[in-house]
Amino acid sequence: MRAFLPLLCLLAPAAAFAEELPPGANPIIRDRFTADPAPVVIGGRLWLYTGHDEAADGEMFTMKEWLAYSTTDLRTWNFHGPIMRVGDFAWAMKDAWAAQVIAKHGRFWLYAAVEHDATRPGKAIGVAVANRPEGPFVDAKGAALITNDMTPKGTHSWEDIDPTVFTDDDGTTWIAWGNRHCYIARLGADMISIDGPITEITPPHFEEGPWLHKRGDIYYLTYASLERSRHSDERVSYATAPHPLGPWTYRGELTGSGEGSFTIHPGIVEYRGRWYIFLHNAALTIGTRKGALGRRAVTVEHLAYDENGLMRPVIQTAAGVTAPPPE
Repeated sequence: MRAFLPLLCLLAPAAAFAEELPPGANPIIRDRFTADPAPVVIGGRLWLYTGHDEAADGEMFTMKEWLAYSTTDLRTWNFHGPIMRVGDFAWAMKDAWAAQVIAKHGRFWLYAAVEHDATRPGKAIGVAVANRPEGPFVDAKGAALITNDMTPKGTHSWEDIDPTVFTDDDGTTWIAWGNRHCYIARLGADMISIDGPITEITPPHFEEGPWLHKRGDIYYLTYASLERSRHSDERVSYATAPHPLGPWTYRGELTGSGEGSFTIHPGIVEYRGRWYIFLHNAALTIGTRKGALGRRAVTVEHLAYDENGLMRPVIQTAAGVTAPPPE
């Protein structure tokens, strides 16, 4: 019994401290486990879409639905409930993995990774649509947008995950995705088809979780990276380009790994003149349930750029955006 007393003494203050964190400190959502953050500005509000981690002890990932939150101050987050469940894609079997929502044509489009049923085995990307950012979202196509057989280069069945969608200044919408290999394609004007070839743009150490954004004339591809000879947990790295199809120039690591988490997933947004990067770690404890591989928690940090348009390294903190932004 004595061997457990020091551990209990250490855990109790940590849990108490987590409950006393001010609104807006990390993790930003504390009543449930969330992962794979995808921020977007809609109608003057900052919306955040996440996966919902429900893994029991010893489980890897148990994810059945996608959640939505919104804020106007990055301190108080309004919960809008589950916006869609994996079963709402009739052709999908399980795994409500990473998703992103964008607005176009007066509607809201959700692109999400799921496990396809036995007719097209492997991970796939579906698209859903809603008339409001809080949903409800419904399958917009009745079939997967991207399936495993469309990217035959990969050797594993989970290659087609983690979609990121981005609409350029000329109105063209691009979708990028992948695990180990990163792909990009132009979306059709209908938002439910691929218009043109699928192009591989894999940057160094790419693992998964790509995120596309643009600032000025520079395109950014930020992603979960894993330099396997050096690290056992994912970091965040990024590349820049003059066009979504490249050529992409590797710019190095942007953040270290998330506390307690093998995975990490970036989401970047500008809101009211400032830039933010959303991530996840496994530092949250809810009651007696500690963070784990399948129990992650979304965080947010200030993001800054140098005079050349390169992103400054980000240090993950407990204070998050409650700390002053960098000058």
